[in-house]
Amino acid sequence: MRTRAVSIPPAAVLISEIKSGDHIFIHGGAATPNTLIAMLLARAPELKDVTIYHLHSEGRIDYALPEYKNSFRVKNLFVGANMRPLIDFERIDYIPCFLSEMPQLFRQRKISLDWAFIQTSSIDHNGFVSLGTSVDIAKAAAESATKVIAEMNSQMPRTFGDGMFSVHEIDGAIETDKPLFQADLHPPSPEELAIGKYVAELVEDGSCLQIGIGSIPNAVLGQLKHHKNLGIHSEMCSDGIIELIESGVVNNSQKKIYPGRSVCSFLIGTQELYNHVHDNPSFLILEAGLVNNPTVIAKNSKVVAINSAVEVDLTGQVCADSIGSKIVSGVGGQMDFIRGASLSEKGKPIIAMAARTKKGMSRIVTQLKAGAGVVTTRAHIHYVVTEYGIADLYGKSVGERVRSLISIAHPADREQLEKNWRTIC
Repeated sequence: MRTRAVSIPPAAVLISEIKSGDHIFIHGGAATPNTLIAMLLARAPELKDVTIYHLHSEGRIDYALPEYKNSFRVKNLFVGANMRPLIDFERIDYIPCFLSEMPQLFRQRKISLDWAFIQTSSIDHNGFVSLGTSVDIAKAAAESATKVIAEMNSQMPRTFGDGMFSVHEIDGAIETDKPLFQADLHPPSPEELAIGKYVAELVEDGSCLQIGIGSIPNAVLGQLKHHKNLGIHSEMCSDGIIELIESGVVNNSQKKIYPGRSVCSFLIGTQELYNHVHDNPSFLILEAGLVNNPTVIAKNSKVVAINSAVEVDLTGQVCADSIGSKIVSGVGGQMDFIRGASLSEKGKPIIAMAARTKKGMSRIVTQLKAGAGVVTTRAHIHYVVTEYGIADLYGKSVGERVRSLISIAHPADREQLEKNWRTIC
């Protein structure tokens, strides 16, 4: 651990020292340090080929816009909605990697960082700040960077776990008082409610859940109100878990690792979620290298991992990060939790998705689109759930998988899927 004087220089002083060619990590999710980003952008005319690394960010991403092409390059470890239109695999690029392995990219110097921009809570009476809503890969980045600059936001919740930093570990800071990014959560559609009911049928009392953000996860959580003794060990959490925790449905009593605590590596939601986790020792925000480690996940029994997909082919291959060759998200933690749940005693890895896209195209396909990436292989797949039912593919032959997946496709797509399959097999 580095030690230095307690007095922290202003962030502006440190940002003035950034040079052309430097590498910068920027904290992501609800913890995106937009004040520091704005200060960096003010220096753009003086900089050339500064490389920025991050998971998905929230807010303005001006450094990725064409007018900054000479100043900044971006390498995404996960592609958020704000980055999707800008990916060109040259200046704006993507690094495929399991979320569980991202911290070691920094610690092993596969990615060398000159700077880490983080957003933290205010300094507490012991001289510590918290990474708040996002520990994920930010802890490893901050510990590996040559210098750390913090946006200390009085509205960032102080969370327990791996995200505590001493002021001695911070080289420059600016104090702010700004609301965090809040997710726009929509009520589930009838199709999503049907998916939620089917997934809930697979969740036994005493299960340990991995679940993300969005209408389908919220639909699943809404169907679990009469379950008992559920636990949370998830790469991320959102508002849907709050009611289950407050009602006692989630009590983490059956967990083998971190019993009694809800565990995740980052949070994205509304102010209600941020208020819930603030100074709440029953919630641990831990590094992704631990939370997403399949061997750690598997220590809990009855792990139910619920993930989504762009499309699934009739043999069980899952594309989750691209539409054809167009990257729309990332590998993330899907395989970490699919594998961890598979290794868990009585675990259930689940891919949950609507049978059709919003444009009316089948998500169950004869073959993945040209250029599509396989995130979960046909050997790892267990359950696929749509609004039309549950396909249990584990241990099934290719022919059995084809029939099972066609049975949960949209009824109007089933005949064509069968004809297409007969053509290629």
